[in-house]
Amino acid sequence: MMKKSKIFVACDSSNISKIREIISKTQNSKIKIGYKFGLEFLNSKNGRPFLSKLNNKTIFADLKLHDIPNTCASTVKAIKDLKINYLTIHISSGLEALKATKKVSGKIKLIGVTILTSLDNKALRDIGFNKDLKKLVLHQARIANRAKLDAIVCSAHEVKLVKKVFKKEIITPGIRLNSKSNDQKRVLTPKQAYKNGSDWLVMGRPITKGNIKKNIQNLIDHLNK
Repeated sequence: MMKKSKIFVACDSSNISKIREIISKTQNSKIKIGYKFGLEFLNSKNGRPFLSKLNNKTIFADLKLHDIPNTCASTVKAIKDLKINYLTIHISSGLEALKATKKVSGKIKLIGVTILTSLDNKALRDIGFNKDLKKLVLHQARIANRAKLDAIVCSAHEVKLVKKVFKKEIITPGIRLNSKSNDQKRVLTPKQAYKNGSDWLVMGRPITKGNIKKNIQNLIDHLNK
C-alpha cells in the first residue's frame, strides 16, 4: 500500500445512532475515510440537521441529480449550507445540465454518474439502450470531460477504459472483499479496483454490517497483503 487508500463508507441508513456508530468505529490512521450519504438519509427527517452539524469529515452527497439544467443547478445552491465535498449528477442529464451545475458548484466536487453498477447489458437493452455497456460508459466519460466534471463514478471493470478519456478522480462502487455480489452486477475486490486505477472506493455493507471495527481491520489486512 503506497499512498493512503481512500474509501467512502456508504451510510445507507436513516437511523442516526447507526450513522454515529459507523462514523466513530471507522476512524483509523491507515485508510482515508469519507462518508457517502444517499437519498435515503438525505431525505429522512433527521438526515439534513445531522449533516449540517457534521464537521471535519469528507462528505459525499449521493443525490444522483437527474433533471433539467435549472433544477440541477438550483439544487446545488439549495444544499450549499451543508459542508459537502462531493456531489453526484447523472451524466445522462446531458451536457447542458452538467455545465450549468458545474458553474454553480463552487468548492463542491461534481461527480458524473455513468451506468449504475446494478445494470448489465441485458438490463440496458430492457430500458431501450442499444449501445454496449462499455461503449456507453466511455461515451459518457467523454461528456463528463467536456463538462469539466471533477470526478466520475463507474464500475471497477470500466476504470481502465474511463481513464483513457477522463484524467481526474475515479470513484468505484460495487466493491466486495469476497465474491458475494448482493444486488450489484459488476463487482471487484478493493485490491483489484485500486490496481485498475480507482482513486476512491465506495463500500457499504462489507464495512457497516456486523462488527465495523473488525471489518475495517479486515480491509486494511486485505490491502496490505
